[in-house]
Amino acid sequence: MSGAALDGRVAVVTGAARGVGAQLARRLSARGARVALVGLEPEEMKKVAASLDGEAVTWAADVTDRQVMARVAEEVVGRFGRVDVVVANAGVATGGTFLDGDPDAFDRVIHVNLLGSTVTARVFLPALLASHGYFLQIASLAAITPAPMMTAYCASKSGAEAFAHSLRGELGHKGVGVGVAYLSWTDTDMVRGADEDEAMRRMRARLPWPANRTYALDPAVERLVDGIVRRSPHVYAQWWLRGMQPVRGFLPLLLGGALARREMRRAEPELARGLAVRRGLVGLGGAADESARTSSHHAP
Repeated sequence: MSGAALDGRVAVVTGAARGVGAQLARRLSARGARVALVGLEPEEMKKVAASLDGEAVTWAADVTDRQVMARVAEEVVGRFGRVDVVVANAGVATGGTFLDGDPDAFDRVIHVNLLGSTVTARVFLPALLASHGYFLQIASLAAITPAPMMTAYCASKSGAEAFAHSLRGELGHKGVGVGVAYLSWTDTDMVRGADEDEAMRRMRARLPWPANRTYALDPAVERLVDGIVRRSPHVYAQWWLRGMQPVRGFLPLLLGGALARREMRRAEPELARGLAVRRGLVGLGGAADESARTSSHHAP
């Protein structure tokens, strides 16, 4: 893809109701793409679709449901005739320590962030093979730098990163590009939700610069769209993340060693005073995920 690469192309974005997904849909549409929005919040996605410059259609679906997602993929191809770009963006997060955290929330993070990405790839790959398209996996700084009180999120994003790298090796000779996008703390509902918990907010504030900042959404997403146009194997939403790659082998020892021990000693009194991260998923997207699953369990 080059120049007006996205004119008339069809892009699928999961987790498109808010945050990175919603802004990706807007920027892809602004560059000429027709967009399929997939997520759990139909009314929010309709608002996003109405704000787009070009053609857009929404599908309400849980990315972990293989049968539903297979139907979505079939309907997207039926509606648009092709798929050129798929962005596996849907994600949720929970915080707190592994032992004291919510086991159900932990499992849901793994299911959505990792298995939801594999389901998304599985159902849309036939269309991408036909178009010689591009699959972008949204990962995170958490895939590069595992950190305490983020066990589920780090594990899920590391797994999603490894999945995409493996997939690239399987599909490159067939003309399908696969990329991994890395974002640091970006101004979304998920990050704002995490910051509502004082222990997490204080620990994040003590991270070394530039990892302790929250970054604006628009420039981060613009970098992602540039990476999609270039079909890049690696896309960095913040410039400094590229520099983390050469030293990532040392980071688990650093962050899981003396630095982690120091920060957890600082955090323990806060946790003991009841400042622990709340149970469940964080942010408005997390609340929507929990609500959708509760509703489905009670459906006749």
